[in-house]
Amino acid sequence: MPPVLSSIIRDKVDHIDGASNAQLSVIDGIAKEFDLTVEKLSEIIKHFCNEMDKGLEKTGMNVAMIPSFVTGVPTGKEVGTFLALDLGGTNLRVCEIAFEGEGIIKVKQHKYRVTETQKTGSARQLFDFIADCVDKFLAEFVTDYTENAKIFKMGFTFSFPVEQTAINQGNLIKWTKGFTCSDSENKDVVFMLQEALNRKGVPVVVSALVNDTVGTLLSHSYKDPNTLIGIIYGTGTNGAYYEEISKIKKLNKIPDASEKMIINVEWGAFDSEKKALPITMFDNKLDRESNNPHYQIFEKMISGMYLGEIARNILLHLVDRMLLFDGYSSKELNRNYSFETEYMSAIEADESHTLDNARKILEELLNIPSTTLTDRQIVKRVCQIVGLRAARLSSTTLAAVIIHCGMVECGVSVGIDGSLFEFYPHFSARLKTALRELFGSNVDKIEISLARDGSGVGAALAAMLAATE
Repeated sequence: MPPVLSSIIRDKVDHIDGASNAQLSVIDGIAKEFDLTVEKLSEIIKHFCNEMDKGLEKTGMNVAMIPSFVTGVPTGKEVGTFLALDLGGTNLRVCEIAFEGEGIIKVKQHKYRVTETQKTGSARQLFDFIADCVDKFLAEFVTDYTENAKIFKMGFTFSFPVEQTAINQGNLIKWTKGFTCSDSENKDVVFMLQEALNRKGVPVVVSALVNDTVGTLLSHSYKDPNTLIGIIYGTGTNGAYYEEISKIKKLNKIPDASEKMIINVEWGAFDSEKKALPITMFDNKLDRESNNPHYQIFEKMISGMYLGEIARNILLHLVDRMLLFDGYSSKELNRNYSFETEYMSAIEADESHTLDNARKILEELLNIPSTTLTDRQIVKRVCQIVGLRAARLSSTTLAAVIIHCGMVECGVSVGIDGSLFEFYPHFSARLKTALRELFGSNVDKIEISLARDGSGVGAALAAMLAATE
């Protein structure tokens, strides 16, 4: 049997019963392509730090380093009620957030599904739909909505790349996450939303625009004012942090007398030139067939929207080589994005001797004619390889921000939101293991905690901060 790959040793890996030498050899070769040594992680971190500096100096860089114009820091003592709107993927969420001080928050919320037609139609159709949802939410959840003349202040979490020019202004750079709405790029998303609300007669003023990572940072700061970094590891990935305004060279005007401003890093687009990241043929296939080739390369290697597709590409490669499922696939497995990251999560979490959950996913959901225990163990190994790389890659941008801010030795508080971090088996442990390999005992000074609902609470906090400026 070939030696077990070093990076896989970092995890507990089950034996593959009955695997042939050919199967083990190919799987080991694939695992080596996905391996990330400490040296490689350090190389990626160095490149990312350089890209951060470029983004702070000039606009239009791959790592955009977008000023958020949020300069306030929540104290946890603020009180008031604000609306929040969260658009970032399959669902649109409308919230009423009541801040009661002492870090206490009460939330009313409702989700509305965004259809594929709305994702790919015109911008006007999308924003009219959003305005309708806000109106429905107010009518259903806000007492006496139709009887009072109150104007509601709302924060808008817009989880797509924008070039922000003020706390309530930002031009869309490019749609991601399957959205392709026409007539919207380089246009102000707050203006488009406000126009839709006005057309529908909804008494709401959009007073703050935030990225979901900015929202996550604000939300976590309400409970821990020492928070420096907010991160999303979910359908997509991105980070935000407090930067010294003196380092943001591209700012045309310095807002008020504040010393720091939240920067929306937009690290999903890191290394679009494919110079530093360990790109495999499976990544290239995904990128080539995506609706935004050569864009968001880093995000495509580590986020929930794409991990299942990387694994599916590997599985089909093994099928084509007659090393999996006796060379048989299925119409379902052959369809792009049919092997969901949720399936990976369930398979990695399956600790049964027969991997029965894996069998159900493969045979009942993906209609593979039949699977052996060896097949299922190979599929689990593939999921481990892809999931491990995602977590270790995720450590690089977090580590780079900590290094950039000079916080390695003095410590830092980090709030993280997102389904990968919260639910994917071993993701957070793998992330912390990589940070320990990079920072040694200093990793104990990095306080990482879950920051639920940053996109809702954070948007409302941004609206509140905007109202006090």
